[in-house]
Amino acid sequence: MTHGSASRARTLVTLLTVLWLGWSVVGSSCASASEPITIREIVDEPKSFHLKQVTLRGTVRNVTPLDPYKLPAGTMCYGAYLFYLEDETSSINVAVFGLCGVPTVKDPDVEDGQRVELTATIQSPSHGGYYLSFQGVKVVGEREGVIQAVADRITPLAE
Repeated sequence: MTHGSASRARTLVTLLTVLWLGWSVVGSSCASASEPITIREIVDEPKSFHLKQVTLRGTVRNVTPLDPYKLPAGTMCYGAYLFYLEDETSSINVAVFGLCGVPTVKDPDVEDGQRVELTATIQSPSHGGYYLSFQGVKVVGEREGVIQAVADRITPLAE
């Protein structure tokens, strides 16, 4: 893996633990996402989408499976992966949680080039908190302004 790929992957997983740690609050306060929006809308106004659930449609690019990782409580999680979702306006980093507690082998639910509809929670730049890296859970230091999405549901689209 190149340095750029590793950096993007670490950036993408930043939001996994942040959202995992606060999911009960976020999950109970988010209304269901409905009509898809463009990725450009999020890129242009990331702070207005912070911790909001949205629906996006696009093409999957650069799927990267992650090694198993450990939550702060010690539970191991398996099958997490990262990818970019690209539409006609822009692209966004997407992270997908692993399955925690039971060792399992799980391939990513998406393939490069596949068209999907994605319901995700957006994480805007400089969010702070914890993140999941290739080395496990880490505390966020100074963050670059990368916008991320955590997939809640992925639905393949008919070609």
